[in-house]
Amino acid sequence: MKKFIPIACVGCLVVFGYFLLNLNAKGNPSIDIGKSTKFSQEEIQAAVDCVIVNFKEDFKGCNLKKIWYDEGESDSEIGTYMIFGRGSVNGVKEENVIVLFSNFDVGTGADASLNPNSTYKDWNWILIREDKTGNWKIDDWGY
Repeated sequence: MKKFIPIACVGCLVVFGYFLLNLNAKGNPSIDIGKSTKFSQEEIQAAVDCVIVNFKEDFKGCNLKKIWYDEGESDSEIGTYMIFGRGSVNGVKEENVIVLFSNFDVGTGADASLNPNSTYKDWNWILIREDKTGNWKIDDWGY
């Protein structure tokens, strides 16, 4: 009986640790904030935080795996957005637009507009703000 108690304690710790690791893996995406000449690390992190909060609200049944900023890719998408997207009509200045990218998994009970049990890669998040001191808000998302 004396050997059983320490073994049971170790077993409980292993199980508890496993659940903590799984909770963390499902709740926190990998974040990669690349180098930028346009935005500070704080500005990019604020945009990332905006996406994470909105993802949790609007993408029920999905798991955000990774979110990143790549200035070259972002600039390319901004150009398209400013000419063919909402940027052509909403009056936003190009310096107040940022595009982030993400990968996420879709569960079985997720939004019907997404393919269940699939992974979306390089999903775009277009964020805008009124000026350099304004808060980011998502203006569009998708491919």
